Amino acid sequence: MKPKLIIGIIAIVGFTSLLMYNFGNSISTYVNFEQAADMNNAHVVGSWDDSREYGFSMESKQFIFHMQDEAGNVRRVVYPQSKPNNFEQADRLVVIGSIEGDVFYADEMLMKCPSKYNDADEAQFEKANAGNS
Repeated sequence: MKPKLIIGIIAIVGFTSLLMYNFGNSISTYVNFEQAADMNNAHVVGSWDDSREYGFSMESKQFIFHMQDEAGNVRRVVYPQSKPNNFEQADRLVVIGSIEGDVFYADEMLMKCPSKYNDADEAQFEKANAGNS
């Protein structure tokens, strides 16, 4: 084989290996706060603990609240942006970040708000379907 061909094959294999390694590290599953302590970039699912105080600090420019994960662990969460719209109405929260001490520092936050269709009467759907027939 020619040396250029061998170098090309090695480069392609190396690049593909690096790409797959980075892709594998970017895929994250949902964890609780205990599991997140061992991770650099964790996705924690839970709900806002409204029994504790929360708010936006003008001095530090951070939104601070408490969240309970699916295992029942409660942690203080520091989010470096203002309070998201409809935060109080959210059913579920997903915070993405890392834990330092007893505080979870979130880089991103996703919210799942309740659907307006959850409490809908099934008779309304039957009427709508009958109109389409």
